[in-house]
Amino acid sequence: MTDTNNGMMCDLETGVCGTPGEDAIQLIELKQDKKTVTLYYATDPICSHCWALEPVLTRFLYEYGHQMNVQPIMGGLLASWHGFADRANGIQKPSDVEPHWKEVGVHSRMPIDGSLWRDNPILSSYPPSRVYKVIERDHKDKAMEFLRKAREAVFAFNRNIGQEQVLVDIVNTMGLDGQRIFEQSEQEDAQQLLQQDFELAASLGVRGFPTIIMVNEEGKGVKIVGARPYENYVDGLKQLTDSQIQPKRLPSLRQWLNEQDLLFSKEIEVMYDLDKDHVMSFLQAELAEGSFQTQTLFGELYVQQK
Repeated sequence: MTDTNNGMMCDLETGVCGTPGEDAIQLIELKQDKKTVTLYYATDPICSHCWALEPVLTRFLYEYGHQMNVQPIMGGLLASWHGFADRANGIQKPSDVEPHWKEVGVHSRMPIDGSLWRDNPILSSYPPSRVYKVIERDHKDKAMEFLRKAREAVFAFNRNIGQEQVLVDIVNTMGLDGQRIFEQSEQEDAQQLLQQDFELAASLGVRGFPTIIMVNEEGKGVKIVGARPYENYVDGLKQLTDSQIQPKRLPSLRQWLNEQDLLFSKEIEVMYDLDKDHVMSFLQAELAEGSFQTQTLFGELYVQQK
């Protein structure tokens, strides 16, 4: 496991859950065997700044993901609360996390409730991380879908993704056998898979989440720490490629909503370069009348298919 269990405090200025203090973009050098750009995404299911990064990372991967081997890494943000204390950031018990999560939600405009830290706190981020690893192993095309749904559940809808039934329910909505996958995630081999991620994160020098590391075939890499603007990731990729990289065409809103089921206003704004005030008219122009419904959560609009 990486040394991040002293970092439940998520810093708004650096955009990092974990240890801040690194430059936004760093040139690094790593051994790389594949003849392509590999993108390592060091993250955790309960990383609030990873949720804040979701709109930017989603667009970046839609446009440039076809040119990269994308490898998410579970980093182990919270092993347990036993013996935990982050006194420097005022976090000594679960309820201390709530105001920090709420602050990230307001700052990023990706809705975060956070009251579960008072009422039904997450005891460890390892259970959802292990479920992710099992899905990645056995249903690789579903892995990122699970991570997204788990984050929607915990951040926006205040469900404790450290609990068995919540994880089973999430996996079931994906058309998989939630109970079977959860039981597999409790086996030793699932923990071994998770431990391999911890070791990889440590070897890459990951100290906080999110961390994006892109490495080319020559072993030259770019390390971007924290939730950064979209342009940082494009610029980082350009530094690693000799050829003129061309973005893939963005999906239509209808196609994207079919894939995602639920989209928040901030995500739509980032994907299509829209002002907040233009999102509703964009929905009405792009989606068939009666095919969608909108609601608000903490003052932020979101859209779902009917």
